[in-house]
Amino acid sequence: MTVPYNHRAVEKKWHDIWEEHPVNVDDGKKPKYYCLDMFPYPSGNGLHVGHWRGYVISDVWSRYKLLNGYYIIHPMGWDAFGLPAENYAIKMGVHPAKSTADNVANIKRQINEIAALYDWDREVNTTDPEFYKWTQWIFVKMFKEGLAYEKEFPINWCPSCKTGLANEEVVNGKCERCGSEVTKKNLRQWMLRITKYADRLLNDLDKLDWPEKVKKMQSDWIGKSYGAEVEFPVEGRDEKITVYTTRPDTLHGATFMVLAPEHAMAKELATDETREAVEQYIYDASMKSNVDRLQDKEKTGVFTGSYAINPLNGAKVPIWLSDYVLADYGTGAIMCVPAHDDRDFEFATKFNIPIIQVIAKDGKEIENMTEAYTEASGTMINSGDWNGMESSVLKKEAPMMIEKMSIGRKTVNFKLRDWVFSRQRYWGEPIPIVHCPKCGNVPVPEEELPLRLPDVESYEPTGTGESPLAAIDEWVNCKCPACGGPAKRETNTMPQWAGSSWYFLRYVDNKNDKELVSKEKADKYLPVDMYIGGVEHAVLHLLYSRFYTKFLYDIGAIDFDEPFHKLFNQGMITGKNGIKMSKSKGNVVSPDDLVRDYGCDSLRIYELFVGPPELDAEWDDRGIDGVYRFLNRFWKLVQDSAEANVSETKEMVKLRHCLIHDITERLESFSLNTVVSKFMEYNNKMIDMAKKTGGIDKETLSTYVILLSPFAPHIAEELWQVLGHDTSVFAAKWPEHDEDAMKDDEVEVPVQINGKTRAVISIPVDISKEDAIAKGKEAVADKLTGTIVKEIYVPKKIINIVQK
Repeated sequence: MTVPYNHRAVEKKWHDIWEEHPVNVDDGKKPKYYCLDMFPYPSGNGLHVGHWRGYVISDVWSRYKLLNGYYIIHPMGWDAFGLPAENYAIKMGVHPAKSTADNVANIKRQINEIAALYDWDREVNTTDPEFYKWTQWIFVKMFKEGLAYEKEFPINWCPSCKTGLANEEVVNGKCERCGSEVTKKNLRQWMLRITKYADRLLNDLDKLDWPEKVKKMQSDWIGKSYGAEVEFPVEGRDEKITVYTTRPDTLHGATFMVLAPEHAMAKELATDETREAVEQYIYDASMKSNVDRLQDKEKTGVFTGSYAINPLNGAKVPIWLSDYVLADYGTGAIMCVPAHDDRDFEFATKFNIPIIQVIAKDGKEIENMTEAYTEASGTMINSGDWNGMESSVLKKEAPMMIEKMSIGRKTVNFKLRDWVFSRQRYWGEPIPIVHCPKCGNVPVPEEELPLRLPDVESYEPTGTGESPLAAIDEWVNCKCPACGGPAKRETNTMPQWAGSSWYFLRYVDNKNDKELVSKEKADKYLPVDMYIGGVEHAVLHLLYSRFYTKFLYDIGAIDFDEPFHKLFNQGMITGKNGIKMSKSKGNVVSPDDLVRDYGCDSLRIYELFVGPPELDAEWDDRGIDGVYRFLNRFWKLVQDSAEANVSETKEMVKLRHCLIHDITERLESFSLNTVVSKFMEYNNKMIDMAKKTGGIDKETLSTYVILLSPFAPHIAEELWQVLGHDTSVFAAKWPEHDEDAMKDDEVEVPVQINGKTRAVISIPVDISKEDAIAKGKEAVADKLTGTIVKEIYVPKKIINIVQK
């Protein structure tokens, strides 16, 4: 009598057994495999089915590696500092420490329903002083190495969140968090000198087994370019304006110059006639975010009234201001060659500035240019001594020629900016620096870390650009660690990125109070073998983590300089019509009800079945029914076959090895949705076969159960027992296929008479020509009425009898 599949009972039973007898144990003999999820931010909304997807993918991969003989490091923790927690706390009127702890407890309960191999002994939380002690320690080390410094400059300011934002946190000129228009504010900021690592961050991308798309995004973000800095004297003044250009070959075609509105000379270049317009333009630009300014919309600008002199040909060049030039890229000033640059062409056309062509594609000048010619190939014209040279050659040689003439120098430039590393907020790691009137900036001594976040009544942002910590006199006022005199603590806190840039190192030694990670554990367990998470972190989080890892390598804290060997980005699960799931849109699907109604195993498999794991997929509840039916049918097949206890047939052995091959190949290439469809296909094949044979042999079913176990661990454990095994299925070994066993013994071939198929027969693959023809003739004996003139056998393909 077949026991029906009761997912609740099966899942509860195995959940309890695994609690007592964990399946992933470090016996000191197995090699390690470190599979990491991007740790979640514990929001009040809890998990939805989209979050499950990444966690299921990483757990399937972890269990697959476990079955291949590895000890799995598969940890989980909480990225719990930062703006969202604080905004949530302000909205709810609950202290962020309390709301964060409540959210962690809820999400931990939900994550446990996934039944992933998480090792909760390794758990970390970025808000735990024992964790952020080391976040602060890294900052102190960076400060001592000159990588952390202070600078006052205009930052993106969100008037609603009342905090500074990095460029990356501004989307279409609005705050990524709350959607308010972002403005500019001059503030004293802590910066990290990530630019010092630009070359290494770029070159070492070659070492990584990452998606090409992500490597390209990082390389574009770092943005290395080769060119020259050229000095343009200002007419009637002693100063010069330095411009950076990647196209020094076009210098003769520079007909105007544009400065960023924030450029140090912008204001003073105004003449009496232009002063009012210039100052108004500078003010308007200060209210826009960089991201907004770079977007492709109509160019705006204002003429300063002053001129520069082109150092190559002495021509007068009008100096304009425009917000499409940013103060912090290159020198904040550009020379404009409208004939050979799209943006300059658009600007020159709008403001009636001359356009001089200096590169001719086929040696001929264009009468009226309607668009810029932007390729660096062609013959130089209107370029004095450079006439007749090939542009692409000149592009490489011009920087050296400019250097020889003493009008500039060869330069390498990066788009990457130093990282704005402070926030004017309460809920973050305190920056461990003391400001002393005598000694300047002094780090908190390493032995006094962590510098704890004080408990406060009011954590609302002040709106003045100061952190709420500034109001706590007894915390702010302190003694200078260097001279002992009266001093004040830094009141800005670190951004959320601070803890997430190195957390993966701490998992393997999370209780160590003497060092960030011990040499022994780092050698044994690090770095990360496989990192799984959303592509939205492709640039920032991954770039920052690589920077931190390289810095820690440089100071000898670890002995590898790249954190993640392999990277997999899963696509998002969206609501109807591809709309992102969010509480505000009311389209969130919670996993809790689905687990109750269909079971964890069904939901795990369905998460993978919705589409290729690297692409976004639209959620549709109806599909989980099909997965649930599949598990029920497989359950019944195993129960019935276990009772019938049939012997294996050649067909079963062949099917078993084909199954191993198909599942392993698809799993290895991360084509997880097709793994699921193969499971379903083979289940159908076995059910059909069992109708003829009375069941499937235990060896084949046991193999199927092992292959299924990373995907549906509970049902696999239960059926492993039903098949007579007394250990855990996860103590088994991932099976290997045998090529020979997969080969066909027999092959179906058509038998033709005069080229027309009259029958199809099965023959052994290694049959002789004579026997094949004899069998063919036998099959069509009643149709052979004439004289046979020819007998053809193409091995494994066709038998053809020609008769007259």
